[in-house]
Amino acid sequence: MPLCSQKKALVILLPSYLLGIFNFAMGQEPSISDDDATVVYQASYFAQYQLLSVSDMLDRIPGINVARQGSGNQGGPGSSQGSSRRGLGLGGDQVLINGRRITGKENEGNSQLSRIPANQVERIEIIRGTSGELDVRGATQLINIVLLEAESRSSIAYEINADHLHDGEIKPGAKLSLSGQNGDLDYLISGETEPRWENRKGFESSFLPNGLPNDTVFRRTITDRQPVTFSSNVGYQFSSSDVAHLNFQYNQNDAPEKLDRVITDYLSSPTNIKSQFEDISNESDFWELGGDYEHTFRSGNRWRGLFIINRNKDDRTRERFNLDENNLKDIFLNTFNQYEEEIFRTSYSLNLTQNQDLEFGIERAKTTLESYLRLGLLSEDSKSSEYGGLTPANSSNAVVQEVRYEGFVIHNWQFNDRMSLESTLIYEESTIAQSGDISKERDFSFIRPKVDYRFDITPSLQLRATIEKDVAQLSFNDFTANIPPIGDDDQNTFAGNPDIRQEQSWRYDLNLEYRFDEDNGVINTNVYYQDLEDLIDRIDVSTSTRLQSANGNIGDGKRHGGSVDSSYRLSSFNLPQLLLTARLELVNGSATDPFLNIERPLQRQGKGSYRYGFRYDMGSRNISYGVNFSGTFDGDQLVYDIDKIEDYYMEDFIMAFLEIQGWGGLIYRFEATNPHEQYRCRVRTRYSGGTIATGSLSEIEDSCSHAGEKYAIKIRGTF
Repeated sequence: MPLCSQKKALVILLPSYLLGIFNFAMGQEPSISDDDATVVYQASYFAQYQLLSVSDMLDRIPGINVARQGSGNQGGPGSSQGSSRRGLGLGGDQVLINGRRITGKENEGNSQLSRIPANQVERIEIIRGTSGELDVRGATQLINIVLLEAESRSSIAYEINADHLHDGEIKPGAKLSLSGQNGDLDYLISGETEPRWENRKGFESSFLPNGLPNDTVFRRTITDRQPVTFSSNVGYQFSSSDVAHLNFQYNQNDAPEKLDRVITDYLSSPTNIKSQFEDISNESDFWELGGDYEHTFRSGNRWRGLFIINRNKDDRTRERFNLDENNLKDIFLNTFNQYEEEIFRTSYSLNLTQNQDLEFGIERAKTTLESYLRLGLLSEDSKSSEYGGLTPANSSNAVVQEVRYEGFVIHNWQFNDRMSLESTLIYEESTIAQSGDISKERDFSFIRPKVDYRFDITPSLQLRATIEKDVAQLSFNDFTANIPPIGDDDQNTFAGNPDIRQEQSWRYDLNLEYRFDEDNGVINTNVYYQDLEDLIDRIDVSTSTRLQSANGNIGDGKRHGGSVDSSYRLSSFNLPQLLLTARLELVNGSATDPFLNIERPLQRQGKGSYRYGFRYDMGSRNISYGVNFSGTFDGDQLVYDIDKIEDYYMEDFIMAFLEIQGWGGLIYRFEATNPHEQYRCRVRTRYSGGTIATGSLSEIEDSCSHAGEKYAIKIRGTF
């Protein structure tokens, strides 16, 4: 790591470590603990604050970020967890409601935190252990929201907000949720609209290999997002042994873009200046339906069945016009993707002995991607209305379908009150079929073992060690022609690769957590090492007439890193209202470059990231304020393609807030985001006459952009 990065990391973590050393010397057993594995915060703990939602409650808990975002093999680079993974799996969601995760992928527990009123919570549990009673296995930590039981209760939570952007644009939004219980029926229904406006300005300068200027580009992109979300979660307790849940969510997110570009060409004589305009439509909608049924037998054994059905549709059209006397259109690019998923899962849990339990089950997931692409360019050749009135240059039609079966067995062994071992064995079998431009079908099978060991050295100090074999799922977009994930004015499409294989890895994690006395804070450290097989990167699929790249397998690689996540309440300095947080993550990894045949960093890996900030709660005055900073270490944010190398970097993200409880018991929150404008930059090195290995350097582009500062006001209340 460069010396400047080392100094930056030291500045971030030094205050936390100094406080940690001080508190460690004063350390005693945590006062908020049921046992060595679970930390319990009763509702009375939050009585000193004026809180409206579960999210407000979690903000006051030291070390909560470890549980909210995961750590170790849940949150580090290379993790396979998350809602983007096909199927449901055993992990993922870090938030449980009454000990159960919501049967959904988008409509899951974490998305409900701001919708559940604080007055409906009995307690919050931070679960650091593992048990057959949990719906999520192998997570570093879980948050369990235990709601009050009542014959009848209901509450309405609402929020109105408005964003003020740097260009004077004002975007209002609103949220409304109804939650409650009526006998054996509990429910949560919510709707929200959160319009987002972005006016991003950028400047790019290009230089020839001899250092002379090539061209400059002034760019402005306006994005007007109009998201609308509706969700409902309903549960019914048929008896003490039978309970069912049904969940639904619908999202619509249209985000049209307008782009202006002014290009100055210094190689022409005289210097040529041209203007371009792009009209980009982005239309998307998503819905998801999920449900589950659970029966508990007299023996205590449990059976559970669930299903999830969802569909996501995206339709994007890009049209570019040269603004001159003719205003001719020279690019038409239309992409359509419809993604559908059907998940069915059943499992059975039984108690083998007093200290051992076993769960086994099977999951079937059917996933389908229907995709097409149309690229039209300006030419004197025959034109087509399907290509925006331009000449067809590229087209792709594909349907990719995967049917996957996953059988699993989980054995949990609680050796004693301080030590546990969870062993998982998963057998995965899948068939991926492709039709359209290419017809192909392939079968895959994998065995994925995992061992998770936990040892509570003391009630405050926990050690966790994990060994896991993982198989990353293929992106269906890798099979089909698609547009680049990051904009490139000169590259319109990527090729598909029907022969791509899954990336596999063995991962080794070691995690150590210390909780200080009297709820003063937490330090969580994690180190990991990962062996990568069939690593996915850019490969050369050029034809005799055209350079072309696609995602493909380049061989083996490795990745290792570590993180420190700290949170401290300054009770020792008679400032319990002040909560300091800091996180540092370092990562390193490499693979053999398929073009240059040298060892280089992994794509977009970077060197690590950091986050630090504070929160100050003045309970007597009902005022809270704080500031949060986050960023990445410069260097190694590299993306290699067949004829270019890109290096990305950006300035720190800054967010400051002030919360006041005022008239009518409402909470008024004021936010300032990126008052320094937060530049995002990229250096792109292009090659011509071949690949980056065989071609010659043609130009170097240096580009930066910013969206300006944003100020927001949010007014929340309940009744």
